[in-house]
Amino acid sequence: MNINVPYGKSDQFKITVPDQQLVGVFNPNPVDAVDENMAIDQALKSPYFDESFDEFMATDEQVVFIVNDGTRPTPTAKILQHIYPKIKDKNIYFIVATGVHREPTQEEYNFIFGKDIYADLVQKHRIHCHDCHNDPMTYLGESQNGTPMYLNKIVAEAHKVVPISSIEPHYFAGYTGGRKSFLPGVASYDTISKNHYLALQDSARALKLDGNPVHEDMMDAMKVLSGINIFAIEMVLDSHHDIYAVTAGDLTKSFYAGIDKAKEVYGVMIPKKADIVISTAPYPMDVDLYQSQKALDNGKLALNQDGILILVAKCRTGIGPKPFYDLLSSEKEPAAVLDKIHHSWKLGYHKAAKMAQIDTWAQTWAVSDLTDEEMRNVHFKPYHDLKVALADALAEKGSDASVIVLPAGSMTVPEVQA
Repeated sequence: MNINVPYGKSDQFKITVPDQQLVGVFNPNPVDAVDENMAIDQALKSPYFDESFDEFMATDEQVVFIVNDGTRPTPTAKILQHIYPKIKDKNIYFIVATGVHREPTQEEYNFIFGKDIYADLVQKHRIHCHDCHNDPMTYLGESQNGTPMYLNKIVAEAHKVVPISSIEPHYFAGYTGGRKSFLPGVASYDTISKNHYLALQDSARALKLDGNPVHEDMMDAMKVLSGINIFAIEMVLDSHHDIYAVTAGDLTKSFYAGIDKAKEVYGVMIPKKADIVISTAPYPMDVDLYQSQKALDNGKLALNQDGILILVAKCRTGIGPKPFYDLLSSEKEPAAVLDKIHHSWKLGYHKAAKMAQIDTWAQTWAVSDLTDEEMRNVHFKPYHDLKVALADALAEKGSDASVIVLPAGSMTVPEVQA
């Protein structure tokens, strides 16, 4: 079978897998297309809230909007195209929820806001990019787990806040969306570090909320926001990154309503696991290895023990945070990396831990724009052409080896049929 595997924003690899060896090509589940404008309209007019969005915005006080950064597929611009004409002359301010990520590039800013709206906001000095290290923070309390809630002063001191986000699987928080706009989105480095330490537990994984320590800590921490009037806007996307559903209003209710829709898209049933799994981080989630790791973590759910997991990710800006790279590259064996993590902790180690865990029971290969040395240093067998990597994997595993391809691995969570 001939298969096109995306690479970066517009390129792709064309590979051929023998029909008798191909278990399947699995994408997020197909769902019926919806009228995006109608879905947005309906959610804003009839939210999980006491008042509509228009009523919420009927104020002279400042309203702070929280938007995702360029590493998420969130179509924030579509929401803004819909609402900006009605709010552009109001007292509004936007903060980009970077968490611990870097500031967006010019291209990413245009993707987030739309070129014209971004230019207008810049001209009016109405955008700030969150900096978890240097921005003034306000302490609001702590979770039962002891996570201190230091949030960006812009958000913490706002009376009205509108977080705009999307809900998709997250490899240790269960799902993105909702509470993630605040934690990690606009939280301090120490706050994020405390919460993300919980990701080392096995119960912190994709699609899981009940009993997930990261999610439960986030939800408990949201209680410190009781003094802020929040009108959330949540989107669920289909496999084409088009809007499938929109929920709005109460932060918690809109989040859980969106989860029901997200399950329809992202929880993908497979007949069995395979000996070779190709898992792709599609644009824009291929920004660096740190973000592309989600595709690796989802791919492992479709992989047999002692199999080969091939990550396909352009890694446009490189590896990612230095602590992440330094830890993975500091030891020759994955087991030694895990041992280091258990004896010390720094933010960024959670992704390294998830990667190292896979390496203790399977092989990880990578097709990327990283150098061979960089890939080897973080325990990947390096490639730059997927056709070559697949040929080598088939040669190693033999003619009976089974293959699964996940063209949107960052957003596809395989589950084996019972």
